[in-house]
Amino acid sequence: MRLTSVCSTAAAIGLMIGLCAASAGYRTVNLSLNAERITAIEGILLEDPRIITSGNAMATISLRRCAGEGGLRVSSKGEITVFFPAQSAEKLREFGRGASVFADGSFRLQKNLSNHPYSSDTGWTFSANSMHIVKPAPAIERMRTDIRLNLIKRFDGKNWGGLALAMLVGIKDNLDTNLTAMYRSAGLSYILALSGMHLAVLAALIAFLLKKPLGLKAAAITGAVFICLYCFIVGPMPSLNRAALMYLLGTAAVLGALPKKSMSILALSFLIQIVITPSSGYTISFILSYLAMLGILIISKALISLFTGKVPDFLLNPLAISCGAFFVTSGVCSYTFGYIAPAGIIAGLIIVPATTVFMTGSIIWLVLDTISLSGILNLPLSLLYKIMEKTAHFAGMVPGISGTRPFIILVFSLILSLFIVAFEYKQRKARLSLQPFN
Repeated sequence: MRLTSVCSTAAAIGLMIGLCAASAGYRTVNLSLNAERITAIEGILLEDPRIITSGNAMATISLRRCAGEGGLRVSSKGEITVFFPAQSAEKLREFGRGASVFADGSFRLQKNLSNHPYSSDTGWTFSANSMHIVKPAPAIERMRTDIRLNLIKRFDGKNWGGLALAMLVGIKDNLDTNLTAMYRSAGLSYILALSGMHLAVLAALIAFLLKKPLGLKAAAITGAVFICLYCFIVGPMPSLNRAALMYLLGTAAVLGALPKKSMSILALSFLIQIVITPSSGYTISFILSYLAMLGILIISKALISLFTGKVPDFLLNPLAISCGAFFVTSGVCSYTFGYIAPAGIIAGLIIVPATTVFMTGSIIWLVLDTISLSGILNLPLSLLYKIMEKTAHFAGMVPGISGTRPFIILVFSLILSLFIVAFEYKQRKARLSLQPFN
């Protein structure tokens, strides 16, 4: 009864927070003119422009003014997605986030899946014919953009460079579209999205380099500062922000400011992120990131407890983590993407450790490149890239499960998850009830 009351209270509070976040995250756009009359817009780039397949660039901007026929100019506000012509892509990338831009073109209406008028993701978007930089970004933003451009230049010409950029700083403009399709078909798209796995590699390197000379607490604080700088360079990504928040809260736990409980840290991270950026709650990366972490902390832990001693640890731990994340997110994935690929669980046994080695090798390559010794790693990184590519290719050939009935998949995954947790709880209780022999 006590557990039931706690769960009921948590569910009620969660529903209340969800309703508040939905209201706060409701982003409207005030154009001050009919969209059909607008011929130009002016605003500030809120993100780094992304190069899409056609060669055009797209970015979210914060509106400041709109212009209509006859020189009419009005103040506007809100966030919209703008598609820029290909000839403006390089200039946009050069000036980057924070720059003020003026673009002439027209609004167009897309299907609004969220039923939110003027949504930056699905409602009105602006198709630009030309673009002009009104004002450069602030100095700190220009420094950040220079770092990103330098990384793009250094990895340019490497067959594995696009993947390295995607995994280190989230830049996917140079990523091979065929590789992206392979990862998607194999159920491995999460590898290409910066999240806790990628941050864990960086955190492990920091701990390895700093823990011994500085000590645990000093290394944790230094790592927290590095993670904050890293997130600033990469830019806002819900899944990466979740991982960074958990790292910072974990640092606070190491310093004794918070209890060392993973579930509590996950819950507090969710609350902080949804309060600061409520609109991120609409993104699929935010939803999948927290669900996957929940599955790892609950389902994976139960699977490890059930099969410890029966399956070798080097297989059990990664398999349990993959299964836990897959079971909890399968319903959402089937509804969103219309397809789930269980083969990704097995393929992840190769791809995940290979990704860890690849990221570490790419970081070392960057260090060696400053002293012109990076050539010794070109062949190993290229071979590792081929291994990951072939693994994703073969995993993608395995038939997946159609998501035409996502509700059935959701119910089945929930029942299976509850069964695993209940069975592990029963087994653990039985073990604890055994009295030792005197």
